[in-house]
Amino acid sequence: MRQPSAAAAMPSLSWLHAVNHDTYWLYVLTEAALSLSPGPAVMLVIAYGLTQGARRSIFATLGILTANAIYFALSATSIGAVIAASPVFFNAVKWLGAAYLVYVALSAIFGRPSPLTVSRAAGRNGSGWAIYIAGLSLQLANPKTLIFFAAILPQFVDPRLPVGAQMVWLAAGSVVPEFFILAGYGFLASRATRVATDPRFARWTDVLAGVLVLIVAALVIGVAPNGVAT
Repeated sequence: MRQPSAAAAMPSLSWLHAVNHDTYWLYVLTEAALSLSPGPAVMLVIAYGLTQGARRSIFATLGILTANAIYFALSATSIGAVIAASPVFFNAVKWLGAAYLVYVALSAIFGRPSPLTVSRAAGRNGSGWAIYIAGLSLQLANPKTLIFFAAILPQFVDPRLPVGAQMVWLAAGSVVPEFFILAGYGFLASRATRVATDPRFARWTDVLAGVLVLIVAALVIGVAPNGVAT
């Protein structure tokens, strides 16, 4: 009777060899370093951590990571490269996402109800869904995100190994550390929430948070389709 092969007997072990471990940990360190550097995602999470607290800032983090997951899925196909080469797509996504961020920022600066505003009761009770959409919009609108997935990520993909399985590994190596890093930024920012939401300082908090998000929108708008800041 024919005996099953070792690979067939232990299919789960094949996932352990689905990625080039020589470059994988370099990739994880690169991702962690990029996540730690103050960029649009970090600034948005800090803004929500400051105005809404650590728990609510998690919604922004989840929105950001959802966008990353979408880009990982696109990168597993040729669609990601096609999109990255399209200036029309870049500009459409960039301006739509930036417009939403500007709306949220200006609402906070002028004290109007928004997911960011704390000087009105409605602000503190803002929908977690709205905060999630802000994070999702930011990351989807940031051309540098797509450039990373279309140009840098392939450098860590071994053509000798299954692409789909590698993307699962690479996604885990990106999403897991970035979640804890962004959550950490939100937690640190939330330490000032008690002061920031005090009625005496709430309006200044709105203005500060709004300015931070405006800077985020400006960073998004300032990236040209080729990935170079304009």
